[in-house]
Amino acid sequence: MTSEAVLLEPPTSSSSSTLRAVQPPRGYHYLLSVPPAHGADSQRRWPLLLFLHGTAGWGSNVWAVTVHGLPRLLAGAPDLNAVEKTVARRVAGQFIVVAPQCPFWEVWEEAAVLALLDAVAAEFRVDTGRVYLTGLSLGGFGTWSIGLRHLERFAALVPVCGGGRLADVAQAAQRHPAALARLGVWAFHGARDETVPLEESTRMVQALQQAGVGEARLTVYPEADHDAWTPTYANAGLYDWLLRPRG
Repeated sequence: MTSEAVLLEPPTSSSSSTLRAVQPPRGYHYLLSVPPAHGADSQRRWPLLLFLHGTAGWGSNVWAVTVHGLPRLLAGAPDLNAVEKTVARRVAGQFIVVAPQCPFWEVWEEAAVLALLDAVAAEFRVDTGRVYLTGLSLGGFGTWSIGLRHLERFAALVPVCGGGRLADVAQAAQRHPAALARLGVWAFHGARDETVPLEESTRMVQALQQAGVGEARLTVYPEADHDAWTPTYANAGLYDWLLRPRG
């Protein structure tokens, strides 16, 4: 958080929430969660999860980002089940989490997302070798696009019910083969999604596998529609996978 930033207050309070809102003078407003132990160990560096929301999070009130996905867990939403509460506590204790807000009717701007990442990394003790990008729907598209165009910035990508450009895969393989070979990708999609067809994830994962990505997997929820994010972010195995060492 910069010295010029303005802190915002949530519309409702939750004793379990680890989130605070930050409004920098320039760039995206964002929600931030920092592990409590961050201040206790001056040598330790922390993995960072950068979350991009879908269209339901659009707007000028950054707390709207907590409607879905990872920020919903960290905000301590009243309807969280026991599994979600357990995952939320774990994520809050193990990761720095950054969740920017995209203004109404806009798509994720590559330069602004990377500038925010740089600002947070300059302020907190981020392990730059363990930075992960994830997002749902609109944010899933942003994850594919920004992640593949900047392979050197991310250890893993987790796009949820999104889609990408095959040209980005081809360019990544041509320009950054070593970084591609180290990258982990785990995509998630609902088989009954009528908003973003399952094919969007299928073709990207297949293209990455053919291009030599380090790991690319796809989990399909047979009964799910567009909401592939609720089971995804409540999956403790996802965070185990993120923290797994990569070459």
